[in-house]
Amino acid sequence: MATGTSASYPPPPPYYRLYADYDTDPDSAPAPPLPIDGGAYPLYGATYTTEAVLPSLEDQGVRQLYPKTPHIDFKKELMTLNRELQLHILELADVLVDRPSQYARRVEDISLILRNLHHLLNSLRPHQARATLIHILESQIQRRRQAVEDIKRRREEAQRLLQESMQILDQSS
Repeated sequence: MATGTSASYPPPPPYYRLYADYDTDPDSAPAPPLPIDGGAYPLYGATYTTEAVLPSLEDQGVRQLYPKTPHIDFKKELMTLNRELQLHILELADVLVDRPSQYARRVEDISLILRNLHHLLNSLRPHQARATLIHILESQIQRRRQAVEDIKRRREEAQRLLQESMQILDQSS
């Protein structure tokens, strides 16, 4: 075990001092940053946008293997690319056995297919988000309806018990 100096955790950022009086005066803390008004914003030296736009494969410098039509049959194209991927993996295995020095082109082809598959799957994300939201909202509606039915049932049971107690009190008087 080394007996030299060891590195401790770095000190906290200096802005922690801005919260020194927070216990006595919660209004003394700095205001949170303003929300982004749409458009672009800088983060870690790169500029990002608030728009959720999926860049095309051409914008990313990747060749698109499926048709560039506006209405894509995702199931068919995903199955085609999956079959192509399986074929290229088998070809890569053959190349690695027969000619190991020529594997680089096969790996590039597999990478291209995987990027196209990934892009197609990312194109389905908005649909997936809508379907998930619909499912969540439907389950919330179902739970609320069940809660309302449970409240109605308990109310009727309480009214029945009150009626019975009133009858018992009337009979005892």
